[in-house]
Parts: sequence; structure tokens; C-alpha cells
Amino acid sequence: MKRRRRFLTTVVLIVVLIYITLLLLLMWVEKPEPASSINTFIDALWYSVATLTTVGYGDTAPVTPLGRAIGTVFVLLSTGILVTLVSALISFLASEGFPLLRLSFQRQKNWYYFADTGIESTTLARKILESDDQAVIIYGQSRNKVEETPDYPCLFANVSPARIARRKGNQGSKCSVFFMQENAIGVDPRAVNISDLPVEVYARTVSGEEMLSGNIHFFHCYECCAREYWRQKPLSRRERRIVLIGFGYYGAALLKYAILTNVISPDHHVAYHVFGDAEQFLQMHNHLDLAFSMQKEAEDRDSLIFHDTGWAAAHDILAAADRIILCDDDEQKGWDIFWHLRRYYLIRGRIDLRSSRPIPDVSHIGVTSDIYTPEHGLRTTLNHVAISMNNLYRSSHPKTALDWDHLTDNLRQSKIAASEHLFVKVRILLEDETLTELTADTLAQAYAVYCDNIQDPARLDEYRKIEHLRWFRYYLYHNWTYGTVRKPALRQDPRICPYEALAPYEQAYGDYAWKLMGELRLKNGG
Repeated sequence: MKRRRRFLTTVVLIVVLIYITLLLLLMWVEKPEPASSINTFIDALWYSVATLTTVGYGDTAPVTPLGRAIGTVFVLLSTGILVTLVSALISFLASEGFPLLRLSFQRQKNWYYFADTGIESTTLARKILESDDQAVIIYGQSRNKVEETPDYPCLFANVSPARIARRKGNQGSKCSVFFMQENAIGVDPRAVNISDLPVEVYARTVSGEEMLSGNIHFFHCYECCAREYWRQKPLSRRERRIVLIGFGYYGAALLKYAILTNVISPDHHVAYHVFGDAEQFLQMHNHLDLAFSMQKEAEDRDSLIFHDTGWAAAHDILAAADRIILCDDDEQKGWDIFWHLRRYYLIRGRIDLRSSRPIPDVSHIGVTSDIYTPEHGLRTTLNHVAISMNNLYRSSHPKTALDWDHLTDNLRQSKIAASEHLFVKVRILLEDETLTELTADTLAQAYAVYCDNIQDPARLDEYRKIEHLRWFRYYLYHNWTYGTVRKPALRQDPRICPYEALAPYEQAYGDYAWKLMGELRLKNGG
């Protein structure tokens, strides 16, 4: 394809050169003749256009023998030149040249380049257009290779991100690149040297840190699903037993965020029953027994029970469950289990089914349009909250705390995990378990309740226990252990111990996570 375009370009250049030469020659031989109507280059051009298009107005015509010979050439070449020019125009419109030309007039807008047009890419692109009226969506593919053209404004340009970045230059406010195929950042040739480009890169992956380099950000669709699930379908105080069936990527992510965010009271304890292959999970997270009762339900702490046998024989556990989450990576398998549970089992709790599409009258999770959003992909709101939390902490610890850009990935993730628990804190303070969105008003109300309640030492102690337990579980999940001094290289911290063993100043360490509501309230103009 590229060779053909280069050939056509060469042919067009040669034809144009010959054409201009003939026009100059025609003007040169006709101009001295008094009776000639071709005295300027414009006259020669007008005559040639009328001849080549076979219109032939007759207002200009050569009178010299050589001029008539040139005119004969124009007549003979009219069809060929016209076809060549039309072919060149069509080739230009069908190639990358035309969309790149269009982009040149939109440099002040925000460019979003997607390496492919899969369902994940088109879903996120549509959401970006809804939230950014200055967005220009660019797909790095040829239009003729796309099975179904999106029904929203977009451009197709089969060019690399580097070429897009060069075209964008330093104009406008944003240029973002998306690799939406899993782990494409390591195998897609267009990702080579992507870290050297002046663009923000967002890459979908199943593992890895949130940031690879200064401009490459990873996001995990499984973790996005888990975050969205526990936010939209939060744990309530009446729920004591949760069952997860299927323990692949989705199941592991759902359990992870249950561990990290489902802390609503020091006295509320939940048993999580997991059906699926959890051997690797348990090997990687081998300190969870310090916070959880393992393999046995307990009255004084949350429990994690991993079943070696299949779910089909666990009639009593399923019947006693407050909710059952069907989260197998194989969506069809999840549907099969769903129908079997409905048909053969006594189920008192609700069933949440993982489905990429919404299903009427079925409580579902993991819908594509809920996962692939700017909020999850670009993480703008969540990161803003985490950065605000870090700034609030720095104001209390100016000598030791670092700004956001200098935090390690672990510390950033710790702040992000704390900011995700903000939803839970607001629900606790407002005593509203149905709350799924934060607004300036809800933050203001929650902060007012917090300021009033902490006048009671018992309530203040309760809030501190909740935050310490959340923090404690985060670091145990990441295999930190107790140490007399904090040593990140050894994953040791002196606060990795029960709340009662902390010194009073250590018990107050997490107060800033509650005070963040006041900080965000002010930022929202409350």
C-alpha cells in the first residue's frame, strides 16, 4: 500500500511538472502574436482547463503552429490527466493525508488517539466525547479495515502515535494515546519508544503498577469492575456472608477491593466464601491471617474461607449467603451457574452476575459501558482526591511528607486506596447505605457530622479504629509486616499491629483521611 502511494505521488509530480512546462511554453510562443488571445500564464491555464475538461468555451485559442501543437497535446492528454488527477484526489481522500490535514485545523482541541477500534475503545471514546466538548477522537487504523464505523464523530488515520504527536505539536491542551488491547504496550510495535513522546499514554493490562514511566499509565479493567461494583452495590451492615463463585481475574479483583474498602465498623464482621482456584492468591498474600480469620468463620473479625470443593455441593453456604457474586472470567460459564442456582437451589440473598451487557431484571456487574469510562481509564477524579489527601497530610507533616510527584508507587496506591474508602466514610457519617455518588453537598453534610461527632471521645475512637483497620488491611494485603521503625525496602512499619497497641499519636495518624471531606468541600466551593 505504501509503495503504491509513493508511485502515485511520483506520477502526479511528473504530470504536474510537464503540465506547468507546457503552459509556460504555450504562453511563450503565443504572446508575441498580435492576434493571439493567450498573452499571460493565466490565459494559458484557462485554455488548458477548458480543453482538459472538454468544455471548450472558444474564448481563447492558440494561433501559432507550435501553440496549436501544444493544444493538440492537451486534447490528447485531457482524459488521461483528468483521470490521474481524479485518482490522485481519491487516493488523497482515502489515505492518511486527508485526516491529517483535517487534524491540522483542530490543533487547539484535545486529541485522543486509540490504537484500535475494539468495543473497549469505542465505549471509552464515546464516554470521552460526552464529557469533553473539545475532544477529537482518532483511530490508528484505516477506515476500510473497520467492520463497523462508529456512529459518533471520529477520524481514521493509519499512522503511529509519534506522527500524531508531531502533528499536534505544542498546541492545545491535551494529547492522549490509548492501547486498549490487554498488555498491548509490550507487543504493539506502535508502542515502541512511546515513553519519549510528549503525550499521556493509557494502557490496559492485567498486572503491573499504575505507572511505568512519567507518561505511561496502566489501568486494569478487572480492578475497574471491582471498584465500580463495591461503589454501586456497597456492603450493608445487615450483610454477614458473601459468596464469590469464580476466582480468575475478576474474582481476585472483587475480593481485593472487598478487603481494602469494606470496613464499615469495628464491630461489623463479614465472612467471604470463595469458590475457585485461590492457590496463587494465597501464596502471594501470606499475611492476611493477621487481620482475617482464615478458613473459619469468626465472631470478632472478618473471615476468608477458600473452598477446595466446587460450589455445587455447598447448599447450606449458598442458602445462608446475603449475596452471591458470579464472577467467573468466562461469561457464559457465569450464566450457566446463574441458571442452575435459580433452578435447583434455595437462595435467600441476591445474586450479582458478571455480564458485559445490562440484563433486564438481573442484578449485573461489569457492564462494558460502566467500566470503560474516563473516570476509570484516566482516573482524574480519583487521583485528584488522592492528591488532595496527600496535600492535607503534608500540611500536618511538612518535614517528612513528600509531594505527589515524588511518592513511590506503593505510597500513591495507599493514598488512592484511602480515597476510595471516602465513599464508605460518607455513608457511615450520613447513615445512608444507598449513597453511590459524592457531591459538594454530601461532603459538606458528612464533614459537619464528623466535626460534631468527634466531640464524643468514643465516636472519635471508633472512627480512628475504622481508618486504622482499613490501612492495616491494605498493608497486610501488600505483605508488609511489623517493624520497630518504618523500612519500605523491607516492607516493615511499626503501626502494623492492632489498634490497641498503638501509641495515642499513632492512633490519630489517620485523622486526615476523615478531614479530607472538609478539604474537598472547600475545593468544591462549599
